[in-house]
Amino acid sequence: MREVVQNVVVQGDKRSTGGRGRGRGRTRGRTRGLTRGRTTGRTRVLFCLLAATAIASGCAPGSGPNAGPAPGQQPPLRAPEARALHSYATRLEAAYTARVAAANRWDLRRVPLTAPPPPARKPHITTREGFEVDGHRALNLPPVFTTVPTRHKIVFLTIDDGAEKDPAFLRMMSELRIPYTAFLSDYLVKEDYGYFKRMQARGVVLNNHTLHHPYLPGLSHARQKREICGMQDVIERRYGTRPTLFRPPFGNYNKDTLRAAKSCGITHVPLWNEEVFVDRWDYREWDRDLHPGDIVLTHFRGRGDWKGTMPDMIRRFLDKVTAKGYAVARLEDYL
Repeated sequence: MREVVQNVVVQGDKRSTGGRGRGRGRTRGRTRGLTRGRTTGRTRVLFCLLAATAIASGCAPGSGPNAGPAPGQQPPLRAPEARALHSYATRLEAAYTARVAAANRWDLRRVPLTAPPPPARKPHITTREGFEVDGHRALNLPPVFTTVPTRHKIVFLTIDDGAEKDPAFLRMMSELRIPYTAFLSDYLVKEDYGYFKRMQARGVVLNNHTLHHPYLPGLSHARQKREICGMQDVIERRYGTRPTLFRPPFGNYNKDTLRAAKSCGITHVPLWNEEVFVDRWDYREWDRDLHPGDIVLTHFRGRGDWKGTMPDMIRRFLDKVTAKGYAVARLEDYL
């Protein structure tokens, strides 16, 4: 039933991509009007689907209050259950309406898709072939991976370092309800610990990207351990939790890196399969495409480094994944 409801909710949401200026304003107005009309229709269809479920459960016309269920049928649905169905449909409608409004407000081409519920049984994560170090399995070192095993069309957004602290980015992600994972380096985060505290309050998990963002394979085991464990201490002291996820700067690591990470309490080392910038995408795979479970990397960057803002980058990211039928899921829910 959940899949049916989601299909009803997400159809018919492609916005016009007309030119900028006054003409575009008229297009957006028409889009909002059409959205409201479609939303009303979706509500009716959604309630009919919910009502059909109720009927299938025994709420058939003509069944009186004293009538018992037919052989093999469930007892008839009473008024409280019907009200609960109506309340559920109303909540779905309100959430979708808010998502449509946010997509319009942030100038997205389509309304982002909603990820399925997290799996009750987490997938088994292993190190990607070719990414192992000597003795990886024997030493039970944290897995290094670029994709999470799943059949769903979902991707995971991860954002590194902490250089840009754009309040518009926080608003955009909250209003659109897009999950993401942050990997932080203290030499940048310490400029404004409060910004990332606000991020954490919105449900974002703050993870480890070392104290100073060095090239780790060039350091001794002891120095690598100081970089990783030191950042564990900073995050625990400032944000109250000790991370279990670690991403090595530049994606470079060796056996000492993973040994040090494990000793500091790290259980997983997610890398990435794609990287999104404000003006382009880069790909690890030869087919230059998205795949179910891919981890996508980007950075906390603004106009000082890019030809645009973080909301510009998120717009590029969401427009692409949504057009390809992907939703954005929360990485920690799968590990």
